[in-house]
Amino acid sequence: MLVLILLGLALVLVPGALAYLAYRHLPARGPMTIGVAAVAAMASIVDPVAVR
Repeated sequence: MLVLILLGLALVLVPGALAYLAYRHLPARGPMTIGVAAVAAMASIVDPVAVR
C-alpha cells in the first residue's frame, strides 16, 4: 500500500515539474504536451505494479 501511495505522489509531482521546466526553459515545446507525455509514461510503469 505504501508503494502505491508513493507512486501516486510521484505520478503527480514528476509531470508537474517537467511541465514547469518546459514552461520556463523550452518555449518551442508546449508544457501541456510534456506533462501529458510524462503522465502516460509513468502510467505505463505504474499500472503493472498496481495490478500485482
